[in-house]
Amino acid sequence: MSRTTQTDLVQQLATLLQQTGEAHHQAFIEADGVDPEWPLWYAEHLHENLPALLDAELTKAEIVYLLLSADRQRSLEAPGSNWPRFYAKLWVARYH
Repeated sequence: MSRTTQTDLVQQLATLLQQTGEAHHQAFIEADGVDPEWPLWYAEHLHENLPALLDAELTKAEIVYLLLSADRQRSLEAPGSNWPRFYAKLWVARYH
């Protein structure tokens, strides 16, 4: 995959994650977006598009794992960074 294509893929993934975050916040607006089970909700929401973007067969359980792993890695390496972009870069590096 060329660098330009990887950059485009990172942007597409970051946009998908950002939209998912916004949809989650709206779904949990009464709790100000607070949801201790957020990875389950995100996995359900991402399952239709994420596997195709990563060109990987992923179950919802595997997406939960990817989300939790990325969240932990970000908290250690880049706290306060743009989480959708961090996750997207991490996943592109892993799958491409």
